[in-house]
Amino acid sequence: MAVRDGEMTVDNSGDDQIVPGISVTSSGQATVDPSLADVLFDLAIKLEKPTNLPVDVEHVLAAIVLAARKGELDSNTPLSSDDPALAEVLAAHVKTVFADYGGKVGTDD
Repeated sequence: MAVRDGEMTVDNSGDDQIVPGISVTSSGQATVDPSLADVLFDLAIKLEKPTNLPVDVEHVLAAIVLAARKGELDSNTPLSSDDPALAEVLAAHVKTVFADYGGKVGTDD
């Protein structure tokens, strides 16, 4: 999945909703509602300490998609950066992103 030039676009036609405001296309392209930018940024900051990794918004987005695909997130529950249970679930997936993919989650076209 990729966030191009730091911008997250909204175009949910035919996409699968991961959580409110985040959808993924059949090709794996994530779209994020701009209203979630601060939540994703706050989660990235909060996940750096428990993971001991340089977490950014793209890592958080990848972790959210992985958690949703494992059934660990409710597709109807909005994300909150103040949810300790969410942070715990995402921390495990952020570690996976770094272990399995070297922390690389996007491609530049």
